[in-house]
Amino acid sequence: MRPFTYERPDATREALKAAAAHAAPPGEGRIRAPAHYLAGGTNLLDLMKIGVAHPSALINIGPLHTEHGRIEASVEGLALGALVRMAEAQEHPAILRDYPVIAQTLQLAANQQLRNMASLAGNVLQRTRCNYFRDPSWRACNKREPGTGCAALEGNNRHLAVLGVSDHCIAHYPGDFANALAALGADVSILALDGTARRIPFEELHRLPGDTPHVETALQPGELITGFHVPAGPWTRRSLYVKVRDRESFAFATASAAVALHIEAGEVREARIGLGGLAAKPWRAREAEAALRGRRLDEHTAQEAAEVAFCGAVTHSENGFKPELGRRTLVRALLQAAEMEA
Repeated sequence: MRPFTYERPDATREALKAAAAHAAPPGEGRIRAPAHYLAGGTNLLDLMKIGVAHPSALINIGPLHTEHGRIEASVEGLALGALVRMAEAQEHPAILRDYPVIAQTLQLAANQQLRNMASLAGNVLQRTRCNYFRDPSWRACNKREPGTGCAALEGNNRHLAVLGVSDHCIAHYPGDFANALAALGADVSILALDGTARRIPFEELHRLPGDTPHVETALQPGELITGFHVPAGPWTRRSLYVKVRDRESFAFATASAAVALHIEAGEVREARIGLGGLAAKPWRAREAEAALRGRRLDEHTAQEAAEVAFCGAVTHSENGFKPELGRRTLVRALLQAAEMEA
């Protein structure tokens, strides 16, 4: 682990000021930021220990929990502070009742000890588990070292992405919670170094790899996520998360589906679908949603929607099974959600 400085500001303004003091020279910040915000640290510290992340400074924003650690549910929707702990959100009565898909994505992630520490913002910003990204002895990783190639294309790629990939990177996004946010059409609130606030659709937070896989998000250097807003809708109660993995606990998804449905008079009025473990970023399957609207949901229509969801899948040597697994996972989630009481 390389040397770094450590700061623990007591207010948001001081955190932004500290980040600005460590700002990278123009053109460098998008590749390797000189300072990182530290919340739970459950992903960042691991990356530092294995030599993948090299911040020159850690800015501990844990003391900002009072400012950005609230959960508020209203008729407009659900507001989640960036520093809400995963365990806090998974146990919140309003989330369990009105947004079960969110509670389930959190309950099925990591273990209780990690969920007690990890923040929601840190969780959505977790980085890929691609072996080649996480092992610096492999030089060919465009996500870690731009322009070096992608060893995964012809290497160990069983768990890697089949949606949203490029010739430069097939790394997958490993998280769960973000798939629910994508499916439910959430927004994310962000503060710039000068204190300017902006709000963007959550779907725009993560970027597809294209020819710049090292640029993983729409965040500018030093920007701070302050919270998320999930709009209310008649589909949020009839929602769930199905996660398929190699073992039942403490494992990342091989395929997952976050589903929310509004069914009226036996027909699907609205469908929301997020796919995980299968894509380069949290993936909303909008074409599959459209294939369900105005139709009765049965195994046939669920299968048709699943086919649409994976029509653009691109496989490599070891992950050819993933589109079929993804289709089956989505069909299972849709049929289970259809049976729920809204």
